[in-house]
Amino acid sequence: MIKESFGKYLEEAIGSDNALVAFSAFDSPASVAVRRNPFKNGRCPEGRPVPWCGHGRLLDSRPVFTLDPHFHAGSYYVQDSSSMFVGYAFRELLSGLQIPSGRPVRVLDLCAAPGGKTTDIAASLREAFGSSFILVSNEVMKARAGVLAENVALWGDPNVVVTCDDPRAFSSLSGYFDIIVADVPCSGEGMFRKDEEAQKQWSEDNVALCEARQRRIVADVWPALAEGGLFIYSTCTFNRYENDGNVEWIAEEMGADPVFDYRDLETGDKVIRTLHGYSLVPGHVEGEGQYCSALRKTSAVSFADVKIRGGKSSRVKEQPVPEAVADLLSEDVSLRMKGDTVTAVPRQLAEDVMFLEQHLHVIAAGCAVGVLKGKTLVPDADLALSIIFNDEAFPYAEVDRKTALEFLHRDAVMLKDSPKGYVIIRYEGVPLGFVKNLGNRCNNLHPQSRRIRMDINR
Repeated sequence: MIKESFGKYLEEAIGSDNALVAFSAFDSPASVAVRRNPFKNGRCPEGRPVPWCGHGRLLDSRPVFTLDPHFHAGSYYVQDSSSMFVGYAFRELLSGLQIPSGRPVRVLDLCAAPGGKTTDIAASLREAFGSSFILVSNEVMKARAGVLAENVALWGDPNVVVTCDDPRAFSSLSGYFDIIVADVPCSGEGMFRKDEEAQKQWSEDNVALCEARQRRIVADVWPALAEGGLFIYSTCTFNRYENDGNVEWIAEEMGADPVFDYRDLETGDKVIRTLHGYSLVPGHVEGEGQYCSALRKTSAVSFADVKIRGGKSSRVKEQPVPEAVADLLSEDVSLRMKGDTVTAVPRQLAEDVMFLEQHLHVIAAGCAVGVLKGKTLVPDADLALSIIFNDEAFPYAEVDRKTALEFLHRDAVMLKDSPKGYVIIRYEGVPLGFVKNLGNRCNNLHPQSRRIRMDINR
């Protein structure tokens, strides 16, 4: 049951006629959408195009994603179609970005878990700039940061750095980022169709609490954005207090100019233009809801282009690169050791990563290559999923769906026709992970934390 006060807030935000359409849609089933990974050759579920995302597809029903090996290979990401609009805004703004020569584009996804916007932004950056970018994907809550790191590993882009920090930790990175994306915690009106509790818990007091929290988050991270940099602000809610109202506050108090003056989208869905952004509301679009705006920072920061040299060392300390390890990857990398674990960071990002490690709690960077046991490298599961993995470096076994699911379930897998040693399990040409073939049996190296827990014989 929609609360009367919520109805008033919605009418204030999008108008009474638009609100009437939305009310009729809140009791309808939630939509389902996926977004293809353009840097993997896997198969994505077929569906209708998402108007603002070329890689997005709207599905007519929800399949059992857990039983699709391509889902576990990072071939696609399950994401609400409305949430994909933030990626659309990001891509539209890239064309006007001014980046000093000789360094990568630096982007922060501030409130990133579980990873939908991060993976979309990473793909957009790679399509626009090749490998010349670094994307910091942050989540303040430790448990959610772990989920974020898992999803980033499945997506497989080594230019993403996952951190677990409060927004205020970024204030020391004065002027470091060219773009900051902040999909801030909100009152969750866009969750009404997915979660009945979201409707019950909605209140005017909670809206006010969220509004204040959002301003604190923006104020804390604002110093990290370069002068002239872009700030993309979004919520999954509809009221004007958390949306246009906060954009006005950012512009006046932080020093910025709103920059959303795009043409009306030529789509069959109606994206509602607000004073400073766009509102996607059920009934008008098929997704669950999103607000998105953007601003350009006009206030000055300490440095026009932050210098990343300094701290404990001005150079990344590298391990010698064994030829056998270098052959596992298709890009030039800096190999690093943490204990006996080898990780690979794209060489052009090595100093940026070291700089970030001096200021932030970095929980993942680059690609995990494997664990050294004596002179033997035991390959990491993330290596097989990375888009810079040279999948010709190991022998592979092309398996059917039943065997692929058994592998992902961590069952015993037999590979009678494969050589002994480390073997890649592939399904429809896409790597899923490694086994160590002993001849009469295989050691399954799929991580316990990622194994399928449901019945795979459904």
